[in-house]
Amino acid sequence: MLTPMVAGGVVFPGLFLLSKNTLQRLPQLRWEEADAVIVSARLVSSVQAVMASTAGYIVSTSCKHIIDDQHWLSSAYTQFAVPYFIYDIYAMFLCHWHKHQVKGHGGDEGEARAPGSTWAVARGYLHKEFLMVLHHAVMVLVCFPLSVVWRQGKGDFFLGCLLMAEVSTPFVCLGKILIQYKQQHTLLHKVNGALMLLSFLCCRVLLFPYLYWAYGRHAGLPLLAVPLAIPAHVNLGAALLLAPQLYWFFLICRGACRLFRPRSSPPPSPCQTQD
Repeated sequence: MLTPMVAGGVVFPGLFLLSKNTLQRLPQLRWEEADAVIVSARLVSSVQAVMASTAGYIVSTSCKHIIDDQHWLSSAYTQFAVPYFIYDIYAMFLCHWHKHQVKGHGGDEGEARAPGSTWAVARGYLHKEFLMVLHHAVMVLVCFPLSVVWRQGKGDFFLGCLLMAEVSTPFVCLGKILIQYKQQHTLLHKVNGALMLLSFLCCRVLLFPYLYWAYGRHAGLPLLAVPLAIPAHVNLGAALLLAPQLYWFFLICRGACRLFRPRSSPPPSPCQTQD
C-alpha cells in the first residue's frame, strides 16, 4: 500500500511545481506567479482526472461479474490518488491566495500585511470552497478506508465506474481557466461548456441510477426494487455522494443558461460579473 501512496505524493506536487516553473521561466511565456499557479493547479487536476477515468474504464470493463471480479488497478489507483486530494486542498488554497492578492486585498508588495491577514484569506478560502474541501476530506478519511478495508475485494466494477466520474473534470478546469482570463464569450468556452454539462450529467449524476440498474440486472431485480434490496448504509452512502453532484450540476446549469442567453438579452452589469 505504501508504494502507490508515495508515488502519488511525488507525482502530483511534482507535476504542479514542474508546470509552474515552466510557465514562469520559459522565455516565450514568462507568466506571473499567480497565473502560473492557477493554470498549473488546473492542469494537475485534469491529468489526475484523465488517469482516474482511464483506470476506471479499464477496471469496469474488465470485471464481468460486478460483485466478485477483481482488478489490481482498482486498489492500486485508489492508493495512488489519496495524496492528490491532500495536495489539491493546498493547491486550491494557493489559487485562492493569489486571486486575493491580484484583487488588491493583500496590500502592495512593499507593504507589511496586517496581522491576521493570512488567517482572513484562509477563512475566505474555507467559506468559498467549503464543499470542495469537505469532499476532498471525505474522500481521504472515509472513502479511502472503505474502499480498501470494508469492501474486502468486492465490487471492483462499482469502484471503476465511480472513478470514471472524473471524465467531466478537464472540462470544468478549462472552463475555470477561460473565465479567469475573461474568455466567456468565445466559441471555445461555449463548446467546452456544452461538453462539461453533458459529461457531468452522464458521469456524475446519471452514474448513480446506472449503478443501481447494474446491480438490479445482476440480481434480477427491477430498478425501483434495488434500494429496498440492498443495505440501508449503501443507500445512505450513495445519497451522500450524489447530493454534492446535484448541487454542482445545478450551478453548471445556471452558468449554461447565462452562457447561452439570447443575444437580445441585456448583458450583465460589471458588478454582476464573476471573476
